[in-house]
Amino acid sequence: MRLEVHMTSSPETAHDQSAGDDDTQGGATEQQTGIRSSVTIPAPLAQVWQHLISSRGTEAWLGSGAVLGSKGESWHSQEGPHGVVRSYHPQEQIRVSWHADDNAPPTMVDLQLVPEGTATRLDLLHDGPDVRGSAEHQNRWDEALQRLARGLDT
Repeated sequence: MRLEVHMTSSPETAHDQSAGDDDTQGGATEQQTGIRSSVTIPAPLAQVWQHLISSRGTEAWLGSGAVLGSKGESWHSQEGPHGVVRSYHPQEQIRVSWHADDNAPPTMVDLQLVPEGTATRLDLLHDGPDVRGSAEHQNRWDEALQRLARGLDT
């Protein structure tokens, strides 16, 4: 079966409505610019969720060796990025803190799942001072969501 995947991405202004659920200082509520990426996968929400939390799906978006646990548990990629699961809502959302390496400041990656008829849209926002306007981070997340989507095609 061949899945047709639709992708969008852009740096945008976002409003953080989850002040108490992250590990950034003070849980900012003002306007912030972050990296946004989105992909629509022609598969039902439950199927996309199961793939997302599987070892193959988790590695597709967080990196080789990354394993998601429950809220408050650490994750680590063999490539260096690591963090902590900050929010975990089955079939709705996963939010993780993101450190590009041991010396990088914490940033936040929020992945939302949105049903669209028989398809599922994944909306990703990566926000923090070191990622705003970064083409490198934009490409990273665009490619990660494409890998995640292609993983359902096999």
